Amino acid sequence: MKNNSSTHKILCSWSGGKDSCFALMQAIQQGYSPAVLLNVLNEAGKISRSHGIPAAILQLQAKAAGLPIELIASSWNDYEMNFTGALKRLKEECDLSHAVFGDIDLQPHRDWEEKVCSNAGLIAVLPLWQQDRKQLVMQMLDAGIKTIIVSCNEIMGPDFLGRLIDEQCVADLEKLGVDVCGENGEFHTLVINCPLFSNPIKVNVTENILHEKYWFTQLEAQ
Repeated sequence: MKNNSSTHKILCSWSGGKDSCFALMQAIQQGYSPAVLLNVLNEAGKISRSHGIPAAILQLQAKAAGLPIELIASSWNDYEMNFTGALKRLKEECDLSHAVFGDIDLQPHRDWEEKVCSNAGLIAVLPLWQQDRKQLVMQMLDAGIKTIIVSCNEIMGPDFLGRLIDEQCVADLEKLGVDVCGENGEFHTLVINCPLFSNPIKVNVTENILHEKYWFTQLEAQ
């Protein structure tokens, strides 16, 4: 059943990566009308809290998607309070009814998202929920999502950083025994093009850094 896009305005919890992007695409197909993206940066307000993506690149994604993006800085300790506060404020400013998330099958994540949405007077929508992970990745590729790996664990190592996810990359991840969606945090991605974008995002990987047994790229916009 399709939703009336004129009454169901949505916020997207936007990581900059493939799952939130595909979730937003799926929500739009279901009839929701996107109004704003939301991303949480680190305390310094320089890079995203989860993926390590610079704020300037997130803004380029939002511009390409034709949507405003709300960037809030937060520590992990204050994350829930600040996220909920942003949801409440944006609900009023943008007349929102729902918030979209890209989680696939981690129940504690869904529980948290439903809690913060409920506290903000919103309904959580998870379009990718409990879909097969391998099939999801292939659907993303078929849908025209181009995404690069921007952080990963030591099992994958730095050679995967900056790599475009394609069928060969998926096969290589499977050989390593790594979940091809990275749902458990094995890796994170940056979408550089997709059907939502009016133009591709051009980035340079300037350096690879190991931090607490996790590899991160240093990214800059071209």
